[in-house]
Formats: sequence, C-alpha cells, structure tokens
Amino acid sequence: MIYLFDLDNTLVDFMAMKQLAIDAAIVAMMDAGLELSKDQMKAHINSIYDAQGIEYQKVFDELLQQQLGYLDYRILSAGIISYRRAREAALKPYPHVTATIMSLVKSNIKLAIVSDAPAREAWLRLCHINFHHTFDVVVTYDDTKERKPSPVPFRTALEKLGIEPHEAIMVGDWVERDMVGAKNVGMHTAFAQYGDSFGNQNIVADYILSDISQLLQIVHNHNTL
Repeated sequence: MIYLFDLDNTLVDFMAMKQLAIDAAIVAMMDAGLELSKDQMKAHINSIYDAQGIEYQKVFDELLQQQLGYLDYRILSAGIISYRRAREAALKPYPHVTATIMSLVKSNIKLAIVSDAPAREAWLRLCHINFHHTFDVVVTYDDTKERKPSPVPFRTALEKLGIEPHEAIMVGDWVERDMVGAKNVGMHTAFAQYGDSFGNQNIVADYILSDISQLLQIVHNHNTL
C-alpha cells in the first residue's frame, strides 16, 4: 500500500501551534501600545480568520487597520516577530510521527502529502520539521486550486505516484474532507483520531488511529495477505 497524508493536525499539531503563536502576538502588540484587551484582540483576530481563512497572512495588518484606521508598524512588527518565534517553537510532529514515517521510508513505501494549505506554508512547515526530502509527492492547494473533498487533489497525487486508488490509504484528521473525499475516489482511509480538533465528527473510515504508529501494523497486515 501507498500512504497519502494530510499535513496539519495529522503530522503536526497545527491548531495548538496557531493558538500559541496568536497568544504570543497579542501580548507583544499590547506591550507595544495597542489598547485592547486580550479577549478583544483574540475575538477580532478569530473573526478575521473566519472571514479570510486560517492561512490568511495579513491578519494583524487588518486588525490594526480596523482598530486604528492605519498601520502602526511598531505594533505590527512586534506582533509578527512574536508570532513567528512562538510558531517555530511550537511547530513539531506529533509523538511517533517521525519514527513511523522513517520506518515507512525504510520499507520502500511511497509517501505523499495532500494538503489544503498554500504551497508556501505547507513547504515551510515540512522544512521546519525536516520532512522536505521525505515525501515522493506533495500536493497543495496551489497545485490544483481545489480543496478536499474535491477528487482533484487526491487524483493528482495518485497520478504523480503512478498508482490506482485501491493501492493507497489516505491518512487524515478531517472526516468530511480527508476520509469522505478519499473514499469517493476509491482509496482506503485511516482517520487520525489523535489529531481530531473537532471532537464531534461522525467517523467513517477503514481504520481509526489513536497513534500514528498503528500504521505499521496496517502495513504488516497488508504485506501478509
């Protein structure tokens, strides 16, 4: 079997990293002179992300424009620097991810990423955790202009790998996008329950993973069939 992985909340704890980085930026901007409470800033930032998407790169610019009517670059720079420092400190793979991925690589199993993240952000995260040489194929939103559960990202990855859908397992944390999308294409599915940030999803998958290392047993089972 060939493994295709979602990136955020499957290989790395994206939501925890994002929250820590935002919290650090809020404190820095308050220290730099922005006269809003933590709760006010967090609510405003969340509303911007809700409108623009979680990967929006100018959230602090928009916050200041809406609150002050102009960009105060002292406050903006303080927020950006603190955000980046906290992000880099917090961005790391889930437990057992590195060991599991390396074991799959040593077994000569092809690996791919299928992510809704923009190409730049996906590659920055992969490089930060030193996975940028690990995957045979990486498909991001910028490569297809389609988001899961559209079949296009999945089929693009399968075509690049040169395999049929039934030869692949999609591993991801979002049932509607990762599991349903992959199943509709004809792939096997493994739900990354350890990265589920929703907590209330109706899980429909061939496998449910409480730990990513369980993939190794799945590999063993398929190899002994």
